[in-house]
Amino acid sequence: MLQKFQNHLLHNFQFLNGKKLLLATSGGIDSMVMVHLFQQLEYKIGIAHCNFQLRGMESFGDQDFVQEYALANDIQVFVTQFDTKAFAEDYKLSTQVAARELRYNWFYELLETEKFDYILTAHHADDNIETFLINLTRGTGLEGLTGIPEQNENVIRPFLLFSRQEIEAYAKENRIQWREDSSNVSDKYLRNKIRHHLVPMLKELNPNFLSSFHKTETYLQEAQAMVEDAAIIVYQQVAKQEEENIHFDLNQLMKLPNYKSYLYQWLKEFGFSAWDDIYDLVESQSGKQVFSLEFRLLKDRDSLILSPINFVNEKKEYLIEENQEEVNIPLNLSFCKVADISIVSNKTIFVDANKLQFPLILRHWSEGDFFQPFGMGGKSKKVSKLFKDEKLSLIDKENTWLLCSKDEIVWIVGIRQDNRFRIENETQNILKIELE
Repeated sequence: MLQKFQNHLLHNFQFLNGKKLLLATSGGIDSMVMVHLFQQLEYKIGIAHCNFQLRGMESFGDQDFVQEYALANDIQVFVTQFDTKAFAEDYKLSTQVAARELRYNWFYELLETEKFDYILTAHHADDNIETFLINLTRGTGLEGLTGIPEQNENVIRPFLLFSRQEIEAYAKENRIQWREDSSNVSDKYLRNKIRHHLVPMLKELNPNFLSSFHKTETYLQEAQAMVEDAAIIVYQQVAKQEEENIHFDLNQLMKLPNYKSYLYQWLKEFGFSAWDDIYDLVESQSGKQVFSLEFRLLKDRDSLILSPINFVNEKKEYLIEENQEEVNIPLNLSFCKVADISIVSNKTIFVDANKLQFPLILRHWSEGDFFQPFGMGGKSKKVSKLFKDEKLSLIDKENTWLLCSKDEIVWIVGIRQDNRFRIENETQNILKIELE
């Protein structure tokens, strides 16, 4: 396995050579084998462990195990603890989604503050199959069947070519210690049911199922890439942006033999689910419309018009002076100078006060607002795109506030901090801002 892994890195991830790698390490068998392999190959690594506090003392046992391993092997280690259940309740998320959000937010912060180049996770081939089957059972488009990507920006998953069986064999052969997660035994979760019952049956039916699945996944990924390319080319012929609205020319659309597929590809990101109603709009009378939570699609003569609904752009702004310690309207915010940073969350951020220009401005977001997220190398992202990624409802968007320094966003309050005001090694004036 070591030689196979080395060849895989050489042919597919050669850019990792000489880079500083942050390995997401739970203490389970997959991540501990990944750490061991990178040690053997003498890469520059650090370990990041999240304690989600979901399994009582077992969670703290995992944390102690990872810290002790790092200390014994002289590996830089970072550990954080999350109140995952409280976060999930506050943001109305499932526990799994909440844990993912907390985990990756923290990983990206470590990339910036500790100068790592990439995050690596130990997702493997069986994880990929399970994700495929979960999406298949729930119903999905082509993109839901293309599997877990090997690379997504700064996140690398180099273990996707290995099966769980290969990983277990390597761990036993090399006497690697790991922690068992008791939640993996229960069939309470859909993933576990698929792992314990469906996947073994598929492997029994076809001993080469993993290899066959990998081929199928490759074909699906190629097909998805082709679909996306075609959709972009045709979109330029059919669609026209006018301020906040997008107009689809029905005369051009109806010339396409698969116009329903194109409509799906263009509109899926806007939260629509009543696809038959959308397809019927094409031949409906003017004035008919279909709604998602945040958008409407309107039939208007020879066009379909996509537009946001009930968008409120409140112009009111609140100023915050340099020595002000708290704000009570429209939000409860506190400002405090501190000597160092503690746990960062969606409700607490730390910024370099010397980068701020006072008075700060608290305002609603506007179409066209940009910010610079952590982990994107200084690239900008539309606030509206973040809202779409976060699947915020219209009400959530209307209630979102931006904390700004002049024209630059410092914090999309309660959601995401801007990279431009981050704490750096030379920072001497740290300001803690907390949403209460």
